[in-house]
Order: sequence, then structure tokens, then C-alpha cells
Amino acid sequence: MEFTAQQIADFLGGEIQGNPSVKVHTFSKIEEGKAGTLSFLSNPKYNHYIYESKASIILVNTDFQAEKEVKATIIRVEDAYQALALLMTMVEKANPKKVGVSTLAFVSPTAIIGENVYIAPFSYIGDKVIIGNNSMLHPHTCIQDGVQLGENVVLFSGVTIYNNCVIGNNCILHSGVVIGSDGFGFAPTEDGSYKKIPQMGIVEIEDNVEIGSNTTIDRATLGSTYIRKGVKLDNLIQIGHNVEIGTNTVIASQSGISGSTKLGKQCIIAGQVGLAGHILIADGTILGAQAGVPNSIKIPDQAFQGTPAIPVSNFRRSTVVYKNLPELQKTIFELQKQIKELEIRINSIS
Repeated sequence: MEFTAQQIADFLGGEIQGNPSVKVHTFSKIEEGKAGTLSFLSNPKYNHYIYESKASIILVNTDFQAEKEVKATIIRVEDAYQALALLMTMVEKANPKKVGVSTLAFVSPTAIIGENVYIAPFSYIGDKVIIGNNSMLHPHTCIQDGVQLGENVVLFSGVTIYNNCVIGNNCILHSGVVIGSDGFGFAPTEDGSYKKIPQMGIVEIEDNVEIGSNTTIDRATLGSTYIRKGVKLDNLIQIGHNVEIGTNTVIASQSGISGSTKLGKQCIIAGQVGLAGHILIADGTILGAQAGVPNSIKIPDQAFQGTPAIPVSNFRRSTVVYKNLPELQKTIFELQKQIKELEIRINSIS
């Protein structure tokens, strides 16, 4: 499938600088651009690549100012990154999609399967499962009894959804995701052992959620673990039982959310962040990488970092002090020595 610069500019509402008839058939990074590919430039750190790139078309922001000749055809748009995402989405939707139920899949006779659904070989669909229209289940997906999948859901290979959990429309779950496994609930006994507390709840995932590979979301002890609309979860994240993740919150890799913690809307959680259980995180909170959060954050739209997490401005000042600790220690020792010498002199005079 090929597109001209003119067709792309018309679609994006962009302005062409160069040959409007040049054609592209795929995408490339600007530093690896080749003839026949479309690339983009949105980060000023990569500006120098635009003069060397062999890409045929490059999307740039409207405020980009070339310092010398650019050989590629340029299309100026308000946001080059968003324009690229729009083009890639269009191309992806144009690709033919598989439809039908493989004879090598097991589908319970009590399951309800919507229209234009694809169920790949070696998938398992349990009793009373509901799968919405246009959903795709790749090989080795396991959908246990009573699960509900909305429309346009994509489950990649190896996804497991435990019984009675609910997945909304337009959700994407990548390989290895586990939804609805038991929460970490154990009660100590008099002999020092632990007795398992049955986890009787479910996980409810609302519309337009994407979950990265090998992320796990525990079912609630009672009630539901909630992942609200538009949430984006990276790979290798642990979400504990009865947690609630607010609308359009994003969480990066290797973070862990302990049980019964509630995150607000539009939060940004960086990599390797740890949150204690039974706390509240206000809307718009930003947690920097490796932050440890032991207590609730009640004021919205604040940024924190460090362990225990403190306001990011304080963290930066503290980091400067921490780096200078060896010199500060040396200075303190020297001052202590001088004080002792002064005390000796004073005592000798008196």
C-alpha cells in the first residue's frame, strides 16, 4: 500500500514542503530512514538527523526551522508525534484481520460469541463466556467461566482471564497478562502458619485500556478490583486485590500497587514505583522512578520522588546534599577536631 505526500498531507491537514508526488509504503526512524519510508521529527535532540536521513517524507512540527537544506519532502503538522500515531493507526486498521473459530480451539457450547470474532488454535473458552463483536483471541488464550469481553478486544498469546472477570470495549491485553488471579490474602494463625483467605471478587476493566506483557491484576477479596477507562499499564506490573486505578492513569514497568490502594485520575507513575496498601493517591499525581509511597497523597497535581516519597523539588535539593555527604563528613570531623583543640586551650588558660 503506497501513499503520496499529497495524500498524507490532505489526510493530516498538513503543509507540504518539497515534492508532493513522492510515495512511501512504510515507516522508519529518522536516523534509519530509507527511500520509500515516512519518518517524523518531534524531539529537538534529533534535529541533526533530518539533514542526513534518506526517508522520502518526514513529518515535522509547524515551528520547525531548518538550518540547512533538507532533501526529504517535509509535511508540517501541529504535532508530528500525534500525526504519526494517526497514520500508523490508519495503516493498521487497513490490514486484513482474521475471522472465525479454529477447529483446534475449545469453545464451550454455552459461550456466546459475537460477530467477526477470531479465536485462534489452542484457545480455551469456558462456560457462559461472552465475547463481543470484532474481538481477536490469539493462540493459547484461556478465558475461564463467566468472563465477559466487550467489542474490539484483542488478547495476545498466553493471556489468562480468570472466572467472572469483565473486560470492556477496545481493550488490548498483551502476551502473558493474567487477570483475576487470587489476591495475596493470608491470615496468621496461632501456630505461626498462614491460612488462605478465599478471594471471592473479580476484576473489572473498563473501555480503552491497554495492558503490557506479563502484568498481573489480582481479583478482589470481595467486590471488584477496578481498572477505569483509558488506563495504560506497561509490562511487568503487579496490581493487588481491591485496587482502583483511575481514568487515564498511566503506570510504567516494574511498579507495584498494594492491596486496596486507590489511584486517582490522570496520574503518571514511573518505573519501579512501589505503593503501600490502603492509601489514596490524588488526581494528577506524578511519581518519579523508584518512588516509595507509604502514605496517602491528598492534594492533587503534585510530583513526588524518593523513598519515602517527598515533593520533587525537595528531592532534588536532597540529592545535591547526598552527593556531597563525604565532603560534609570530612568538614564536620575537621570542625570537631578544631573545637576540641579550642577547648584544650581554654582549659589550659583557666
